[in-house]
Amino acid sequence: MAKLYFRHGAMGSSKTANALMVEHNYYERGKHALLVKPQLDTRDGAAVIKSRIGLWHTCRFVEELVQMTDEEIRAYDCVIVDEAQFCKKAEVEHFVHIVDDLDIPVICYGLRTDFQRNLFEGSMWLLAWADVIEELKTVCWCGRGASCNTRISGGKVIKNGAQVFLGGDESYVALCRTHYKEENLGPYIAKNSEK
Repeated sequence: MAKLYFRHGAMGSSKTANALMVEHNYYERGKHALLVKPQLDTRDGAAVIKSRIGLWHTCRFVEELVQMTDEEIRAYDCVIVDEAQFCKKAEVEHFVHIVDDLDIPVICYGLRTDFQRNLFEGSMWLLAWADVIEELKTVCWCGRGASCNTRISGGKVIKNGAQVFLGGDESYVALCRTHYKEENLGPYIAKNSEK
């Protein structure tokens, strides 16, 4: 029986690398996994999923997936969604349809919360409806578990602004709750983000 998975983690927890490895695992076994991401995410190119460690693969868009017929979707053994936090409620409902009605697993990777520690729309509905919720761990500069996606600019923590601001290591760092509250980027991060 297929399930809807939500694998969430803070920035730098290898979500995208994990998604690409799962796709490769399907490929090695002669199976076909469909990689998708929301159209909003254009950082690495329009139809590319790329991890920080250099792994990449072409993909389609979530918006295209929603337009596919059930027969077209049945050509795949699994659907893998990267940057799932940017999905809309209706798109997450479509993932549920793929799992429940087509018996195809959907594995979603994304952030749980934004830089202000508020839920994203996609994350909220995945937390509500996923059959399996797993946290991918990463650590703060101090060594504690990091769960806060901290927006940075010029060596300083940014706590105001639009919920969606696409960026990577130059714009975000994962911190533990204590250092997020203190706005303490640590010696290495603060020094390197000022460049």
